[in-house]
Amino acid sequence: MFTRVRSRARTAALALSAVAALALGATSMGGAAAAPAPAPAPKKQGPTSVAYVEVNNNSMLNVGKYTLANGGGNAFDVAVIFAANINYDTGKKSAYLHFNENVQRVLDNASTQIRPLQQKGIKVVLSVLGNHQGAGFANFPSQQAASAFAKQMSDTVTKYGLDGIDFDDEYAEYGNNGTGQPNASSFVHLVSALRANMPGKIISLYNIGPSATRLSYGGVDVSSKFDYAWNPYYGSWQVPGIALPKSKLSPAAVEIGRTSQSTVTSLARRTVSEGYGVYLTYNLDGADRSADVSAFTKELYGSNAVYTP
Repeated sequence: MFTRVRSRARTAALALSAVAALALGATSMGGAAAAPAPAPAPKKQGPTSVAYVEVNNNSMLNVGKYTLANGGGNAFDVAVIFAANINYDTGKKSAYLHFNENVQRVLDNASTQIRPLQQKGIKVVLSVLGNHQGAGFANFPSQQAASAFAKQMSDTVTKYGLDGIDFDDEYAEYGNNGTGQPNASSFVHLVSALRANMPGKIISLYNIGPSATRLSYGGVDVSSKFDYAWNPYYGSWQVPGIALPKSKLSPAAVEIGRTSQSTVTSLARRTVSEGYGVYLTYNLDGADRSADVSAFTKELYGSNAVYTP
């Protein structure tokens, strides 16, 4: 049986390792300034590679430490900050976007935690995850409520100079705090509003939970509004059930350091042979994982990965 491993710490128990060493305490609140234009990265041919980073205990900067031995391109193309939360205000009876102190620290220190990746040509996306409070992407009671939450997300992308939003419909615990159960319209309204707010940004789908099966309502299908969708079960092959071209899908999903290198390699080989355009990895930490990363880069790009501390 395939297992899915996702850390769910919601408290400040663990500090972000690289943030503790920030030089001179330099910070950036993101502000109105847009992210700087990325420096031209060496080109590579092959699927888009994605790295989720648990920022409660690992640094986003780890994503930029891997390059291809042949040509020097980035091993990873998209870095996902894991994770912000959708919380519920019981007084106002509304959902709101929440950052634990480790996520907030990454955002506040965008100049040292996000911009260096973007300057290498790596996109930085914020994942949003349920938080056991009953609020989720699939139970907004009205289009207005969905649009209000979409604005919170798009405003965050603008404020901190991010490249997009990732939806992960886990741990919502629909019904808690008197909230409703998933409905047919909620996620369609939410995604539609978010895409309207940020037409040039990434919207990705971690293909799990009630939202992933509620992509159409009232004649509107939001499938095409996503840039990517991926399999949520690490160590397995599962094509996401969404009407997107193969170039935007990752049926492969691996956890770095836990999925065997032989499985990592075979899933990468299958990605190429079957013509899919994305390869998902989770839990990149601060160790030298060049052997684990090379296990897929050799198949995807014809090159080993080099780790530079």
